[in-house]
Amino acid sequence: MDLSLETREAGDRTVVAVGGEIDVYTAPKLRDKITELVNAGHHQLLIDMEKVEFLDSTGLGVLVGGLKKVRAHDGSMELVCSQDRLLKIFRITGLAKVFTIHDSEAGALDA
Repeated sequence: MDLSLETREAGDRTVVAVGGEIDVYTAPKLRDKITELVNAGHHQLLIDMEKVEFLDSTGLGVLVGGLKKVRAHDGSMELVCSQDRLLKIFRITGLAKVFTIHDSEAGALDA
């Protein structure tokens, strides 16, 4: 399984729609995309994880690293995730308290 990344603008935010598996093999692709966006001046990121089928510790590390990158520019990185199996990972690791997690992209953009 590969990782798909689609980027688009939505108001003042940049939405990154992620699909597939975020693991030790594909996580660098996501990390590079986040770094590229931050370096280009996009500091309000919304990571849409609705089509993510698998997430491991490497993927979590990339998300935390991305959050640190945007916060260094007074930005934010929020997640869209409604899948119980992924939300459970965020709860178990304590990252549900670190990230703002929305259950839909529309809800995130309205917030």
